[in-house]
Amino acid sequence: MIAMVSGTVEYVDENSAVIDAGGVGYRVYMSPANLSRLSAGQSAKVHTFLRVAEGIMDLYGFLTKEELSMFKMLISVSGAGPKAGLAVLSVMTPAEVALAVVTDDYKSITKAPGVGPKVAQKIVLELKDKMKNNDLLSGGAAAESFDFSAPVAGKNDALEALMVLGYTQSEAMRAVRAAGDGLSTEETIKKALLILAKQ
Repeated sequence: MIAMVSGTVEYVDENSAVIDAGGVGYRVYMSPANLSRLSAGQSAKVHTFLRVAEGIMDLYGFLTKEELSMFKMLISVSGAGPKAGLAVLSVMTPAEVALAVVTDDYKSITKAPGVGPKVAQKIVLELKDKMKNNDLLSGGAAAESFDFSAPVAGKNDALEALMVLGYTQSEAMRAVRAAGDGLSTEETIKKALLILAKQ
């Protein structure tokens, strides 16, 4: 599997970029938001996911590991393929998708072009189910030691959102604690992501 492509951007078109890595040009499909940050001649490092289906090999790329992690989760949902995954990530950050999942806000996901209410509801339902099936939200000793009392309401959602992004329960808890109190759920997630990025 090609986990990453690092090289010089050869050119950028409507839905992909060609990156010259050691004399080999890789066509990488990316979201419009990511493509807008690339330009011919500049160096780029892209985290990639190789999809093989019916004899076709497509490479999908992302500028952050969080986007790649969320993309993998999105395409694991029945009825949501790579196009839907890129569409969602073109209008929402991974943190915003995670927040939509833990707060049952499927309407935010329908802002993505080509993603209707049915698919958006499936995304919310199945990703939340995957979290539960992975025991991410189970009440173990670590969870019991975390204070989710009334003064810090909203930290539950922030914790769940970080785990949707692929962080472990302990990593998410440490970051949410470090983010401090008195913040909204979204603010807590953003601050926690910054903390995690520095680790």
